[in-house]
Amino acid sequence: MGDGFRSVDIYAVQVRVTATHPLTRLIHTSHPTQKAGDDMAGGLAGLLDDIAALAKLAAASIDDVSAAAARASAKAAGVVVDDTAVTPAYVRGLAADRELPIIKRIAVGSLRNKLLLILPIALVLSAIAPTLVEVILMLGGTYLCFEGAEKFYHRLKSDDSHDLPAVMKGPEAEEETVKGAVRTDLILSAEIMVISLKEVIDEPIVQRAIILVVVAVIITIIVYGVVALIVKMDDIGLKLAGQSSDASQKLGRAMVTGMPKLLTALTVVGTAAMLWVGGHILLIGTNELGWHGLYDSVHDLEKQVEDVGGVGGLLAWLINTGISAIIGLAVGAIVVAVMSRVHRSPDGEVSVGV
Repeated sequence: MGDGFRSVDIYAVQVRVTATHPLTRLIHTSHPTQKAGDDMAGGLAGLLDDIAALAKLAAASIDDVSAAAARASAKAAGVVVDDTAVTPAYVRGLAADRELPIIKRIAVGSLRNKLLLILPIALVLSAIAPTLVEVILMLGGTYLCFEGAEKFYHRLKSDDSHDLPAVMKGPEAEEETVKGAVRTDLILSAEIMVISLKEVIDEPIVQRAIILVVVAVIITIIVYGVVALIVKMDDIGLKLAGQSSDASQKLGRAMVTGMPKLLTALTVVGTAAMLWVGGHILLIGTNELGWHGLYDSVHDLEKQVEDVGGVGGLLAWLINTGISAIIGLAVGAIVVAVMSRVHRSPDGEVSVGV
C-alpha cells in the first residue's frame, strides 16, 4: 500500500518535472497539429474582425450616402414639385387605359436622361472644373427664375394655354407626346442633378456618383409615382362614388372634384418653389464666385432676428426665403422681358416662352 502511494507520488512528480522541462515545452509548442489549429483559430478570428470592420464601414457609408442623398434631394425640392405639377398635363385627353403606360415611358426616359446623359457629364465637370458646376448651376437657377416668373405672368393674365402641352392642342401621336415630355424632363432633370451635385461636390468621386444615382432613382420614383396617383385619382374616385357605402361615395366625389384643385395647388406651389430655389441659387452662387455684397446683406438681416426667443430660426429662414423669392422674381422678370422681345410676333403680339 505504501509502495503504491509512493509510485503514484513519483509519477506525479515526474509529470510535473517533465511538463516544466524546456525541451518538453519546445516539443509541445512545435507540434505541427497543435500549431496548425492555433493558426486556424487565429486566422478565423482575424477574418471575423475584418468582416465586422467592413460591415461597420459599409453601414457608415450607407448612412453617409443616405444622409447626403436626402440632403441633396431636399435642395432640389422646388424643381421636383414643378416636375410633378407639369407631367400630368401630358396625358390629358388621352384614353384612360393609355395613361399609366405613357407615364411609365416618360419615367423611363427621365431616368435615362439622369443616369446616361446628365450624370456622366456632371461628374466629369465636377472632377476637372468644379467652378464651372457653380456657373452651370447659376444658369439653371436663372432658368428656374424665368420659368417661375413666366408662370406668374401668365397667371396674372389668366392665360393657362401656355401650361398645356401639345397633346391638348390637337390629336397627337403617343410617341410624340412621350418625346415632348422627355425633352421637357431633360431640362428639369438637369437642374435636379446639378443642384444635387453641388450639395455633394466635396465627397469622393465614387461616393459622389453613388449618391447621385440614389438621388436620380428616388426622385424619379417619387415624381412619377405621385403623377400616376394624381392621374388616376379621378378614376379611383369614380369607382368609390359607385360603391354602396355613403362614406365611399362622399370620398369618391371629393376625389373627383378635388383633382383640378390639387393640380392648381401644385402649380402655385411649384411656381413659388421655382422662384425661391432659383433666387437662392443665385444668392449663394454670387457669393461662391466672389461677389459677397448681396449675400452678406441677407446674412446680416438673418443675424438680427436669430436671437428672437423661440422663433428666431423661423424668422431667419423666412427672411432668406422671402428675399430669395424676390430675387428670383426680379431676375425672372428681366429674362421674361428679354424673351418677350425675342418672341414678339410680326403683328406685335407678345409670345413669352421657349
